[in-house]
Amino acid sequence: MTRPAVTDREPETDFSPRPGQPLSLTEGVRLVLAPNPSPMTERGTNTYLLGDGAVSVIDPGPADPAHLAAILAALAPGERVAQILVTHAHKDHSPLAAPLAEATGAPILAFGGARDGRSARMAALGETLGGGEGLDLSFAPDRRLADDDTLEAGGRRLVAIHTPGHLGGHLCFQWGDDALFSGDHVMGWAPSLVSPPDGDLTEFMRSLDRVEALGALRYFPGHGAPVADGLARTRALRAHRLSREAAIRAAVTQGAQTLGEVTEQVYTDVPAALLPAAARNVLAHLIDLHARNLLIFQGPAGPDTPFRPA
Repeated sequence: MTRPAVTDREPETDFSPRPGQPLSLTEGVRLVLAPNPSPMTERGTNTYLLGDGAVSVIDPGPADPAHLAAILAALAPGERVAQILVTHAHKDHSPLAAPLAEATGAPILAFGGARDGRSARMAALGETLGGGEGLDLSFAPDRRLADDDTLEAGGRRLVAIHTPGHLGGHLCFQWGDDALFSGDHVMGWAPSLVSPPDGDLTEFMRSLDRVEALGALRYFPGHGAPVADGLARTRALRAHRLSREAAIRAAVTQGAQTLGEVTEQVYTDVPAALLPAAARNVLAHLIDLHARNLLIFQGPAGPDTPFRPA
């Protein structure tokens, strides 16, 4: 099956930070890249330092003593870490929060733990769906942030935006009127993994609507280069997801009845090593289609349950 042509990543840029070497991206924003490159993390996790003097750190990253040392070394003389913000509790974003807090005395702020924020549907389906990839189950913030909670960072307003989808407790942070720290919700280098029950495609699409409503902002994602036109990227990702949905529905209509059959027919454009992750995205689409009465599981929804068109 030929997938409809859409752009699922932005064009390559000359963005090439070196792990551990602080890089100024714009006024008040420094990046320290964690040394954890992979097919799922691109060059590594982007740790952001906001402001001067009293510095806010967004996504400390993986449990890596060298990265902790690099974050601390990036502080100028007299600077201190005032608060540690975590977009979501995955092992490439949150584990270093506790060591950084211990080293600096700064509080950790996030939506909650790794399983907080799940939709009622995903909570009901539970662990029969598999999932659990990369969860930082030990993560616990000092302070929980709710949607629209307002903080201050670098002399500008910083607003927590609850954006479930990639993970139920995912937050983006709008900084002032022109910037959004988008975590793994919107990235330029690739679409986000949505793996049930931790991820929920229905919620992911609603969260795309939420950030689109914020208007034209520059995005600073959890991995990869900054996105100059976040609004355009959000719309491109929506088109990408809808094209995947159309391809999945076509495969089911043509007789595919299992997760593996649909994945093989739809994801003809990814390396074999990434097909397991692709299958998790397909499962997210199937559950969403089932919720919208466009597909029927022939038993409890899950990766091993056959299905048919509604």
